[in-house]
Amino acid sequence: MAKRILVLDDNQDILDIVHETLTYEDFEVQGTSRSDAVIAMAETFNPDLVILDYRVAGVNGGELCLQIKSHPQFKDVPVIIYSAYVNNNNELLAYGCDAIINKPFDLTELVEKVNNLL
Repeated sequence: MAKRILVLDDNQDILDIVHETLTYEDFEVQGTSRSDAVIAMAETFNPDLVILDYRVAGVNGGELCLQIKSHPQFKDVPVIIYSAYVNNNNELLAYGCDAIINKPFDLTELVEKVNNLL
């Protein structure tokens, strides 16, 4: 059975590229551009890994990471946060994420980090 990955990004082009890349790598992928939909989607999709853009409208990716990590169903699910706006990775690590990817990112790096966490 394919591993499931939930992706949040408010840039539709990035969401499409990440979806296409991870689907090509035989993952089952669901994406959203709405931060307020992530937890509900996670509860129905039951992801094996979550990828969050840090800067999105509404709740930022870091706060969502905290919510995911404190949720009994998802506390052990790895979370990757990516961002173009953070100069200090410790700022993102403080949210409890398992990996950080700086934008712009190489798709090979994304796939490697996903595979390493799964």
